[in-house]
Amino acid sequence: MRPLHLLSESTLPNLSRIAAAHCQAIKSSLISDTYTSNNLISSYSKCRDLNSALKLFDEMPHRDTASWNTVITGYVNSRNIPSAWGVLKSMKRLGFLFDGYTFGSMLKGIATGSGLVQGQQLHSDVVKTGFCDNVYAASALLDMYAKCSRVEDADKVFKYMPEKNTVSWNALIAGYAEIGNLQRCIELFMSMEMESVRVDDATFAPVLTLLCDVEFYDLTRQLHCKITKRGLEHENTVLNATITAFAECGRIKDANRVFDNADGSRDLVTWNSMLAAYLDHDLEECGFDLFLEMMRLRLEMDAYTYSSVISSCFGDAEQSLGKSLHGLVIKRGFEEVTHVSNVLISMYLKSSTQSVDDALKVFEHIDVKDYVSWNTILTGLSQVGASEIALRLFQKMHNDYLVIDHYAFAAVLRSCSDLATLQLGRHIHVLVVKSGFEGNEYVASALIVMYSKCGIIEDAQTSFDASHKGSSVTWNSMIFAYAQHGQGEVALGVFDEMTKRSVKVDHVTFVAALTACSHIGLVDKGLDFLKIMETKYGVSPKMENYACAVDLLGRGGRLMEAKELIKEMPFEADVTVLKTLLGACRACGDIRLATEVADRLIELDPGDHCTYVLLSDIYGYLKRWDEKASVKRLMREKGVRKVPGWSWIELKNEVHAFNAEDYSHRDCREIYRALEGLTNEIRVCEDGFILGVPIDDVDLANGYWIISGDGFVQSVQFYNTQKDETFLPL
Repeated sequence: MRPLHLLSESTLPNLSRIAAAHCQAIKSSLISDTYTSNNLISSYSKCRDLNSALKLFDEMPHRDTASWNTVITGYVNSRNIPSAWGVLKSMKRLGFLFDGYTFGSMLKGIATGSGLVQGQQLHSDVVKTGFCDNVYAASALLDMYAKCSRVEDADKVFKYMPEKNTVSWNALIAGYAEIGNLQRCIELFMSMEMESVRVDDATFAPVLTLLCDVEFYDLTRQLHCKITKRGLEHENTVLNATITAFAECGRIKDANRVFDNADGSRDLVTWNSMLAAYLDHDLEECGFDLFLEMMRLRLEMDAYTYSSVISSCFGDAEQSLGKSLHGLVIKRGFEEVTHVSNVLISMYLKSSTQSVDDALKVFEHIDVKDYVSWNTILTGLSQVGASEIALRLFQKMHNDYLVIDHYAFAAVLRSCSDLATLQLGRHIHVLVVKSGFEGNEYVASALIVMYSKCGIIEDAQTSFDASHKGSSVTWNSMIFAYAQHGQGEVALGVFDEMTKRSVKVDHVTFVAALTACSHIGLVDKGLDFLKIMETKYGVSPKMENYACAVDLLGRGGRLMEAKELIKEMPFEADVTVLKTLLGACRACGDIRLATEVADRLIELDPGDHCTYVLLSDIYGYLKRWDEKASVKRLMREKGVRKVPGWSWIELKNEVHAFNAEDYSHRDCREIYRALEGLTNEIRVCEDGFILGVPIDDVDLANGYWIISGDGFVQSVQFYNTQKDETFLPL
């Protein structure tokens, strides 16, 4: 008689009880009983004590198919698929017959490891042994094909199954959901209902993950009704997927209603889903309140929770909150999690240009840096202008033989653009070609910008020709390149070619086109572009488009039209638009409007030095020295300092950087002697007549050369400090 009471205790996940049952079985001489041994092996496996399970398996005098199945299942549950496959081969070699559970367990393991070849071999065994009609084996086979991205093969298995259960249907729905085929998922779901097959949470969850746009809102509501009718609304997988689906459809109130009604059924994923929904829809305040509620309830938050809330702490206003969260991350022991550290790096680099050191410290303390870590630091540094640091890190990345992807190449090429390092850019271009990324749209775009800013428009065109040109990214860069090289007509020709090829345009395309019109004085054509953006191309004008139009009108001397355009904008003008208008006031000499705009700018951004400098320059040009002095005094009172301009030039593979009033270069005297000669040439035009403007107002490369009495350059200030401007080196 078998000791059933011992076996029932041994099935509990308690290793000491299993060991006691094992000892009692040995004492009672029942260990030779195959059924008893199989149960003990299964219990050891459930407690992850595979060594004891295997030792008992090896000592068994008589094994049956269930014994082998139990060991295979133990290995599969421990994700040791090669060992499970080895046991299966031994089982076959020793002449033991496979059954439905053998196939089911092994195919489950193969599915998790995406071992398609092994799965196909096992499929042939299923056919040979006549288990095609076994619902357990066939469902596992179907699931294996679906998880190995062979949904068509999974569908074939499904069609020939004489008996299908809920698991079979769910596996096929999940397979089609994985490849994004919503229509087929809905067809299968409707067939399940028509055939009266029981649906469960695993039926609804995969379908809900595909409802990610506002057009699916009605379908989401219908599925939610069906979920509620079947009493599944509190099942965590369905609950979490429903919250996410409503949020993806833009219905935050519905998502919040589902969340509120789930009180008592929420797990951490539920809270994270609602948190992500708030933050993805720019409802930071609601997201932060939810996070504080999670803390108040003392929930055990995971890395996803922290990374979600930190990812919303961008900008000066949230910088202190981001640092507080960083402290909390350290306190809870998540600073070692690479994903969390990556988000912290991004947060610091996007918060302020003053936080570069904090980002670098986080990066250096990451024990296991993945490609996202490198891409995040390289991209962030290039965006805040710390290009030299970015290049040094890229060199280390290359020297350490780390994998470099298209994001890293695009970021480092952007840094080369900012520094105008042509030779280094060409070296990286060689690496791009060797790595096979030359056709990638983002890398090709970065190459176009790099060659353009280094003054080699022909190489920019070559990079454009080598790209796939499938999206607007490379086209936009090429239009910008020609526009900034003063070849506006060519730039507009590229725009025309882009539309002829039916490449989808975006608001950046029109920024580039407006820039081209501005550079060649086509004011009316530029305004036409602004008008037809939405009517002809379906692209709503954004703030950048209006800023370009204001610049266009300002360069054309049509200042009042620029002012009226700002009034007609569908949104409040931001700092960029107002700065552009202030620059137009300077060009047109309208001091009254300039003062009005400057006051508004100082109110919006009192710490930006550009507003004060531009206003001071206008007063100086009009010889209104008292007002100029008052602007300088206001700067001192507010603690605003003028940020000096920088220029770079590459000579013999060495980059030379120059600051305004810079005398630190080793060849300083020779440089200034050469500048003196250039200054004398600037004073007199080629045909011998004197320039009609004072020499200290000559506009070169969006900056000003302030010439002292002896003809030396006294200081340089670039008023437009946006990253995508090209400055001529001193």
